[in-house]
Amino acid sequence: MSQSLLDVSGLAFAYDGAAAVRDVSLSVEPGEIVALLGANGAGKSTTVRMIAGVLAPQKGDIRFAGEVLTGSPSHVVVRRGITLVPEGRLVFPQMTVMENLQLGAHIKQRGEIAALVDKAFALFPRLAERRGQLAGSMSGGEQQMLAIARGLMAEPRLIILDEPSLGLMPIVVQEVFKLIEAVNKSGIGVLLVEQNLHQSLRIAHRGYVLEKGSVVLSGTGQELLADAYVQKAFLGR
Repeated sequence: MSQSLLDVSGLAFAYDGAAAVRDVSLSVEPGEIVALLGANGAGKSTTVRMIAGVLAPQKGDIRFAGEVLTGSPSHVVVRRGITLVPEGRLVFPQMTVMENLQLGAHIKQRGEIAALVDKAFALFPRLAERRGQLAGSMSGGEQQMLAIARGLMAEPRLIILDEPSLGLMPIVVQEVFKLIEAVNKSGIGVLLVEQNLHQSLRIAHRGYVLEKGSVVLSGTGQELLADAYVQKAFLGR
């Protein structure tokens, strides 16, 4: 069996004594899309922030490609091959599309950046058309594309997407999920944090459902879509 790309075991974190994540374990295999699902406050964002090095786990173990990553700061995590596209997109509004992309390649040598920009524009042609436009003047969907493209500029082996469909119109949501599939088909693993269970599980190879900071269910995307608990708790069926 091939080595997991990401292997997380027993993660725990509390804010001022209030437990946000309790004993979360999950894995991402090479080439997989794995969905991390649950309602607001379930612990999804806290979990991925620990993986990305934004928060230091209070308990647990994180391994990436077999190497210990637990407690590594975010700049080290990026260099090891993981990028986080945070909730809310967080593009730099007063900078152009091109400048945002260049910032995403801050760990790369100057001579590598032009080729990485070309690669991003091939995957996101709309960004190529708006390369000189200020990011803050673009639509929410375009800003989400830019945030994902910026995350890809570091050439990650795993990209973590935190609520990429949040606040977007349904037709734009479909486009964003198609782009996520395209990113994955290029060989990049995806850990997808989402409240939109139906769209996420439609494209995910596997998924984990969090409730009150713990994993309560896991399985393939199709298994979770068909699960009675998921249908009742999250899909209103």
